[in-house]
Amino acid sequence: MNFYEKLDHITQKNKSFLCVGLDPDLKSLPDALSGKKNPFFEFNREIIDATADLVCSYKPQNAYYVAEGFERDLEMTFEYLNDTYPDVVTILDSKRGDIDSTAKQYARESFDRYRADSVTLNVYMGKDVITPFLEYENKGLFLLCKTSNPHGGDFQDLPIMGTQGEEPLYKHLARKVSKEWNQKSNLGLVVGGTYIDALKQIRQMDPDLPLLIPGLGAQGGDINQILETAKHLKNKRIIVNASRSIIYASKGADFAAKARQKALDYHNVMKSFI
Repeated sequence: MNFYEKLDHITQKNKSFLCVGLDPDLKSLPDALSGKKNPFFEFNREIIDATADLVCSYKPQNAYYVAEGFERDLEMTFEYLNDTYPDVVTILDSKRGDIDSTAKQYARESFDRYRADSVTLNVYMGKDVITPFLEYENKGLFLLCKTSNPHGGDFQDLPIMGTQGEEPLYKHLARKVSKEWNQKSNLGLVVGGTYIDALKQIRQMDPDLPLLIPGLGAQGGDINQILETAKHLKNKRIIVNASRSIIYASKGADFAAKARQKALDYHNVMKSFI
């Protein structure tokens, strides 16, 4: 099963576009996990078990683990997901981007060490960044395109002259990915749910291309606006990420139950669009 097939399968199985970002922070963990040997993994496992039937994907952010020296917790999280919930798509959110010799090592990290189904990449250095990752033909690559952060437009919105005339850089990138780079049908784009017009433009440009959409919840993205971008199109390959609004729904002993309730709120909206 290739990456697109796996994404389509779990989307239909769970009737969900929801991705839960597993971004644990020591300052925000429930008191019940204090003193645990692998607190990030213990936290993640509780969240995963409480929400696995409501999601299409989980997305651990690499920096949260590396900053604390908790790479083993990250490994254990991917091991648990791969062994216990193999249908669910996993995304290593590392936003790597370097020359091909270094990118080869990042590809090994993503797909050999962590066994992630997909990874986020920054292609500012061009196609060399993704070439080693493309050797893993059944894995997905999400390339930063129009990001959800407030100053992403400093460069992404700059007008350039492309094949369709003048257009913003993010749209030129989306076109290049869609028309030139996606020869193995395993590429996708990161497009923030905080920029609905850009999201609609990119979605209409290529309705088959998977979109990883951050910005829901704490960043202010509106779930109904986001989902409307796929409602009338043939394929609905969107992954809508929420992190803090789900995993920190409570700091008490009921944190997993509260996380499930928040995920269920999102799921109940999403299933009507499937």
